[in-house]
Amino acid sequence: MIVTIFVAMTFNFFLPRLMPGNPVEAMYARYANTPEQLKSLTQLYLKNQKPLFEQYIDYLGNTLRGNFGISLSNYPTPVIQKIGSALPWTIGLLGTSLIISFLLGTFWGIYCAWNRISFLGTLSPIIGEFLYVVPFFFFGLVMIYIFGYLLNWFPMSGGYSILASNQSQYIFSVIHHAILPSTTLVLSSIGGWMLLMRNNMISTLSEDYITFSFAQGIPKRIIEYQYAARNAILPSFTNFAISIGYLVGGAVIVEEVFSYPGIGNMLYESISNLDYPLMQGIFLIVVVSVVVANFLADLFYVLLDPRIKR
Repeated sequence: MIVTIFVAMTFNFFLPRLMPGNPVEAMYARYANTPEQLKSLTQLYLKNQKPLFEQYIDYLGNTLRGNFGISLSNYPTPVIQKIGSALPWTIGLLGTSLIISFLLGTFWGIYCAWNRISFLGTLSPIIGEFLYVVPFFFFGLVMIYIFGYLLNWFPMSGGYSILASNQSQYIFSVIHHAILPSTTLVLSSIGGWMLLMRNNMISTLSEDYITFSFAQGIPKRIIEYQYAARNAILPSFTNFAISIGYLVGGAVIVEEVFSYPGIGNMLYESISNLDYPLMQGIFLIVVVSVVVANFLADLFYVLLDPRIKR
């Protein structure tokens, strides 16, 4: 974990600086209007900078202390404050969507594998493949057009209504605004979970111990869930742990389509403005989340499959 995070931190520092342009040009295009203002920004951000290697050493030290610096595009707001304001939105939206799509896709895959010669079991892989390959933004635009524009059932952008006057109205507003983006995320990912679980389940059902369980007269429901599904879910569980890291990173496209105030939308803005400190902070949180989630998945593997202990 330590080696992986250190390597990721190194790439996290150097890769943004390989991008063309510099943050001063981005800030000038956004805020300044005169050459004098450009000169002032250049003097402030570039003239007194240390050599790149010294910046790297300072970056490592500051990161270990939890100091991610000041956001250049939101000066003088600290990066940690910007991330802290957006992170709960992303965790709430993508966390709920991930759990729903994982559970629905997993049980759908179990049903399709167990009943694979039925009409629904034959049709489901086609539906799942379609949902899996259609891009996020397509579902998002369709949702906005049908349920936001034509039917006017749900808001088309934002995370809450500024007209909410009390806490209950605010909570209802947050849920109301999250329905379209969360539905988009569920539809875009449920097919992948279904296909993965179905294929693993079919492979598991061909094992000799499953045939022997049928010969023993064990009830089909026990064989389906306790013998077959429990072993087939292990690869899906690994992917679920990896998806937790992507959750923190945010579905950039979905949050941008719906103008949702999460990490993904903030990452897009930081890249557009060449905001190095904000980019580095977001990328680092994504990396640490993926590594820690995989580590925890290895620990929970023992509970799902006791054979790992040996």
